[in-house]
Amino acid sequence: MSTPTEKLQKVLARAGLGSRREMETAIANGRVKVNGQVATLGDRIEARDKVALDDRPVTLRGADDVPRRVIMYNKPEGELCTRKDPEGRRTVFDRLPRLKGERWVAIGRLDINTSGLLLFTTDGELANKLMHPSTQVEREYAVRVMGTVGKAQIVAMVEGVMLDDGPARFTDVQEFGGEGINTWFHVVITEGRNREVRRLWESQGLTVSRLKRVRYGNIFLDKRAKAGEWVELSQAEVDDLAETAGLPKRKVPDLTPDEKNRWSRDKHKRKPVQVMRKSRDTRSR
Repeated sequence: MSTPTEKLQKVLARAGLGSRREMETAIANGRVKVNGQVATLGDRIEARDKVALDDRPVTLRGADDVPRRVIMYNKPEGELCTRKDPEGRRTVFDRLPRLKGERWVAIGRLDINTSGLLLFTTDGELANKLMHPSTQVEREYAVRVMGTVGKAQIVAMVEGVMLDDGPARFTDVQEFGGEGINTWFHVVITEGRNREVRRLWESQGLTVSRLKRVRYGNIFLDKRAKAGEWVELSQAEVDDLAETAGLPKRKVPDLTPDEKNRWSRDKHKRKPVQVMRKSRDTRSR
C-alpha cells in the first residue's frame, strides 16, 4: 500500500504559517526545504518528511490536530491587509490577539479605503476553501455612490460586464436610501477579485465614495465589534463556515487561562478607532 501524500503548500498552511497562496510564494522563492533539499511548487510530502521554512523546522500536523478558531474584525479605512508595511502604516494584523505557535490567516482582503468585516482563522484549509472561487461564497457590501444611478446601469451590472480581468457581475443590488451623492446600495458578489465592487460601478461611469463589507457567507458584521475591534466567533458560527466550505465540523478549543489573560490585555491595548479619534480631538481643543 502506498504512503499517503499531500501538497506541500497545503501542509504548511495547515501548520498555521500563512494562507496556501502565501505558502506557494514561499516555496517559489526557495524558502522551504524538505529533507534538507530546496522544495519546488508541486512537491508532495509524507507525514515522516522533515520540513523547514526559512531554515526553521516546521511541526507537521494532521487535519484533525489544527485548532479551528475564527475571529471577526471590523476593519477601519486606512489599514492595510498585509502583515508588514515597508512604510510603517498600520495593518489589520496590528490589532489582532496574539497566538503562540500559530498565525492568523486572513479569509480574503479589503483594500486600504474599504472598511468592514474581515475574518481571520487559525485553520489554513478553511481559509483556502472559503476564498476559492469554486466555493462561491457571497460577500455583501454597503456602497455609497456618487452620481445618478439609473435602472439600466443596475441591470447591466447584474447581467454582467467585461472588466480587464474578465466578466464580473453582482448577484443582487438593493437600494438603501439617500439622495444624490449620498445614495446607498447593498450589493452581493461571489468572488474576491481586486477592487471588483468599485470597478463594476466605474464601468457604469459612477464613483464609489464609501465602501464597507457587511457580510461574508452567513456571517454578518454586527455591534459586537466596533471599528478597530475583533470578536471570536461562536461554535455555531464556525460550524456554519465549515459547512459552507465543505469541511467537517470541529470543536472550537477553549481558551487556556493564559490565552484568556493575553487576549484580554490585547483587546484593552487596541482601543477602538472612535475612542482614539475622540481623545485626539479632545487634546486639540
